[in-house]
Amino acid sequence: MLERNTANKAWPVMGKGLRTYWALPLAAAVTLTACGGADETSPADTAAADAAAMAEQGRQIFRYDTFGDEAHWTDTLRMHEVISAAVDPATALSVGLKVDAQALPASVVEGIKNGSIDLSKPATTIALLKLDAVLGLKGTVETVNGQDVLKRVGITCALCHSTVDNSFAPGIGKRLDGWANRDLNAGAIIALSPALSDAMKKVYRSWGPGKFDPRHNIDGLNKPVVIPPAYGLKGLHAITVTGDGQDLAYWNRYVAVAEMGGQGTVTEPRLQLSISNGNQDLVSAKLPALQVYQLTLAAPPAPAGSFDANAAARGKLVFEGQGQCASCHSGSLFSDANSTLHPAADSMAEPETPSYAARSASRQYRSSPLKGVWQHAPYFHDGSAASLLDVARRYNARRGLQLTEQQMAELAEYLKSL
Repeated sequence: MLERNTANKAWPVMGKGLRTYWALPLAAAVTLTACGGADETSPADTAAADAAAMAEQGRQIFRYDTFGDEAHWTDTLRMHEVISAAVDPATALSVGLKVDAQALPASVVEGIKNGSIDLSKPATTIALLKLDAVLGLKGTVETVNGQDVLKRVGITCALCHSTVDNSFAPGIGKRLDGWANRDLNAGAIIALSPALSDAMKKVYRSWGPGKFDPRHNIDGLNKPVVIPPAYGLKGLHAITVTGDGQDLAYWNRYVAVAEMGGQGTVTEPRLQLSISNGNQDLVSAKLPALQVYQLTLAAPPAPAGSFDANAAARGKLVFEGQGQCASCHSGSLFSDANSTLHPAADSMAEPETPSYAARSASRQYRSSPLKGVWQHAPYFHDGSAASLLDVARRYNARRGLQLTEQQMAELAEYLKSL
């Protein structure tokens, strides 16, 4: 994603020098015996409590942990200067940043409602960062001569893979972890950095909302892909979109180090990739809990009234029959990724060369699970299908299925229902 000096190939020994910034006590599940009062904990209760505690640690990591990437976003890109000088809340919302309404004190909520809090001043953005209210941004704010000053800023997983329900105002509401933030204009945000050349800024500005190129810093191509959701992954082994790795830890490490700029190491011989940031590992120890939390994120059910139920019932027959969709999007997971990865040449999304799958380590792609597919338009890696009806039409044309327009419309209604 970003220009980085990766010449240092020295790798620290994993697991040494790890620093832990958070600790959560494990809950104790205690039951009273029938004989009168001795506290006992069953193995099942202990396991459940441990799992809950691990998931809670993961949630904190997902939402608030930068893996030490302030070294990149602050020391290299100087984004703290940009935010302090020019990013007021209105600007932040316009490029897709989201605000957690539940992190706002009542006085701030009232101030936004009555207009006494000025949403046109960067100082208000700094105040929101101080409250940990901006999804995916973590700021270090110090008071200097009575004024809050943003000293450092980093990003977290939640920047791209969370949004809000807009229950307070557009862009402000309750967190929706795991939802793809298709409003986020990551490229436009990065292009604000004073440390980048005009040529690099032009590349980032070309991406557009909801897109990001996780291979740009590897192969130098400029082919951004839509930000994927991080929900509905439980039960899938080939969890990454390309099937490069067999669990979330693979992709989380890659993103944390190679894309976010976190302190740690990532290697991928298939891409001839070796990146080492800093002299300590702030990533490895957090991957197990992060994965546990991510696998608790269920795909959101389709909103009531958002699809035609009768048409969807007919579309299900098309999905399982003439449409041949179930041949790949199979079973309760709506994906065959646990048994099959598909060659890049078969991609319905990008007939151009090279496709996103062709740029991956495996040179393959998985059949994406379809639960919650209604939520994350546009579709395909490149976002070239604006709607699920466009998806049906693309499949029909590429596979020569000879579906009628009505069948494709009913198939789209079924997909909306998942």
